[in-house]
Amino acid sequence: MSKQETDTTLDPTRWRTLFVVAISQLMLILDSSIMNIAIPSAKVDLGISDANQQWIITAYTLAFGSLLLLGGRIGDFMGRKKIFIIGLLGFAGASALGGIASTQGLLFASRALQGVFGALLAPAALAIISVTFTVPKERAKAFGVFGAISGGGAAIGLIVGGVLTEYTSWRWCLGVNTPIAILAAILAAKFVHESKAAGDKKYDIPGVVTATAGLFALTYGFNEAAREGWTDSLTLTFFAVAVVLLVAFVVIESKVASPLMPLRVITERNRGGSYLGSLIVGAGLFSMFLFLGLYLQVILGYTPLHSGFAFLPFSVGIIIFAGVASQLLPKIGPKPLMVPGLIFAGIGLLMLTRITPETGYVTHVLPSLLIMSSGMALVFIPLTSTSLHGVSGRDTGVASAMVNTSQQIGGSLGVALLNTIAATATTAYAATHTELGKMVQPFAVTHGFTTAFKVSAALLFAGAIVLFFFINIGKESLVETEGAAAH
Repeated sequence: MSKQETDTTLDPTRWRTLFVVAISQLMLILDSSIMNIAIPSAKVDLGISDANQQWIITAYTLAFGSLLLLGGRIGDFMGRKKIFIIGLLGFAGASALGGIASTQGLLFASRALQGVFGALLAPAALAIISVTFTVPKERAKAFGVFGAISGGGAAIGLIVGGVLTEYTSWRWCLGVNTPIAILAAILAAKFVHESKAAGDKKYDIPGVVTATAGLFALTYGFNEAAREGWTDSLTLTFFAVAVVLLVAFVVIESKVASPLMPLRVITERNRGGSYLGSLIVGAGLFSMFLFLGLYLQVILGYTPLHSGFAFLPFSVGIIIFAGVASQLLPKIGPKPLMVPGLIFAGIGLLMLTRITPETGYVTHVLPSLLIMSSGMALVFIPLTSTSLHGVSGRDTGVASAMVNTSQQIGGSLGVALLNTIAATATTAYAATHTELGKMVQPFAVTHGFTTAFKVSAALLFAGAIVLFFFINIGKESLVETEGAAAH
């Protein structure tokens, strides 16, 4: 096909579509981190106890993580543009409700509602990119933008949250979503084209029930493990229920005519490896934001705003190297980017194990952030691409939902696993270093953080091994199949 023929078949508004999708993705990513800064102020304002504070985050992640697969299928069947706009407007309304919440119950309910509409919005956004960009080089650039926002947006959210909390009110950490979402919905109505899955559009009700309930139980189990420990009876009960329901889900999907998540989506080795890699990376990388943020504020005494700006080099590095990755992806393929990228990011995390209460940001934190950001940018963009490799138009939404589901479950697993490891290491260090006197607590807490960083680095190295053995598509295969995936 000649360049002139190709140009006539391409969507003329595709870059405007990418801009709209980028706005929505940035809003979702910002929201996931911006509320971490707002929690202390919201607790005081609404009288939220220490025991209940986790629901500000958990109410969102439970709804979002457990409904993503269903959200992807609804977008496939009802129309991705329609569900994208409904998701945006619903997210705007839920955010506004949270911003004016007068009780903790209303705040928790609004966060859950955000999760429901986020589960519609997120898979539709990625599916729209997948069906809009059919030329491999342009597709790589589009995924580059998406990956840069996904990787760098969390750090930007910490800065925005710090500014809003310090100079206005914690309520604006939620309220800021409303005008952004409404603007994105208006632009989507004009520039995004509708797309639907072809063929039978029956909903797999047993699959919906078992998948949603199973993911809910799994996500809740991880949150309970973080609060009460891995051996807590409630934690174990939720994990057991999750295993039973998810096994039942797999059995159902192998037998029904119109499955919620066709097993062909995850059994193709490149997609399956990508989802597994995404889960491991989510678990490993989460500790960097969680424990490094605590180190900066609790140990070094940074303000929330100062702490947010301390993460800015990570965002800048992601954005710069995302451009590099999007240029290299069509030329050398995904594996030569992802495997070295994860190794680099793991090395960056290992460098953070050198921090103490007496080390400085410039000498011990900044170099690690720059190395990690360069490595992770080389991972995010190709991983999004391989997650959707060769998928049929009918399955684009559910394959997109699996990208988010694996990251969500990975993040939940990460916080539970690494919190427990850090707490255990802190207690053990304090018990064996009583000679430090008053300084034992900051040294013990920092030791807990560095122990978590070691485990996180090991997870990233494990992710590199997974991707090395699973991903077998090169640049030629990407070029042959990526355009076909949109039709």
